[in-house]
Amino acid sequence: MLKGLPQHTVIIKHVLRNALLPTITVIAISFGWLIGGLVVIESVYNYPGLGALLVDAVKQKNLFLLQAIVMVTIFFFALANLLADIFYAILNPRIRLE
Repeated sequence: MLKGLPQHTVIIKHVLRNALLPTITVIAISFGWLIGGLVVIESVYNYPGLGALLVDAVKQKNLFLLQAIVMVTIFFFALANLLADIFYAILNPRIRLE
């Protein structure tokens, strides 16, 4: 290669680190769609789970259960975004967590 480095070193240190940043962004954003898809899949196929529990809470107008499910969902979505930010800082040292 140009710098005299082996090809695998160039790919891992330069190409892969820069290519992973947009990939991590898409994965973190897709996590929200994944949680939203739980409601549809569990309702259509009659699977027990968080999505079905959410639909049952809406049908029964159980506000406390609905609030708890929304808080759990928000927690996992925020955790996914926090992990994405941490991976940004690991992969790109110019991004600082302050």
